[in-house]
Amino acid sequence: MNVDLTVNGEAHSLDVEPRTSLADALRDGLGLTGTTLGCEHGVCGSCTVLVGGTAVRSCLMLAVQAQGTEVRTVEGLADGDTPHPLQEAFAAEHALQCGFCTPGFLMLLAGALAADPELGRDERRLDAVLSSNLCRCTGYAGIRRAAQRVARSL
Repeated sequence: MNVDLTVNGEAHSLDVEPRTSLADALRDGLGLTGTTLGCEHGVCGSCTVLVGGTAVRSCLMLAVQAQGTEVRTVEGLADGDTPHPLQEAFAAEHALQCGFCTPGFLMLLAGALAADPELGRDERRLDAVLSSNLCRCTGYAGIRRAAQRVARSL
């Protein structure tokens, strides 16, 4: 089955099995391995990408469901050689350790802050958003600070 999508601003046509997840299409079909696979049940959030500007679990979405959409992965977050403000804030606030969950958090927050720039100013709402992704290393404090840093600059 042929699927046409725009990924990180570039048009792609992929031949996939109907059961192929968007995560597998991105990783195996396009070589975009920044989208990590953890639980493959939509629980951990490490596979989060933006589809049409909305954060989705790419392990739960079929590639064919993304037909004709704009997909943004962590590889497309930076502007050329200039890191996205979230990437800079994650480094400055020590918001990562092993880095496995980091792409999912970056994409989750990129979508959430684009939709609601005030999110980082409301700790309860921010914590609710962050609780949808799992991190075993950082304890979320640095991730929260990074989101708040970016929200202040918006």
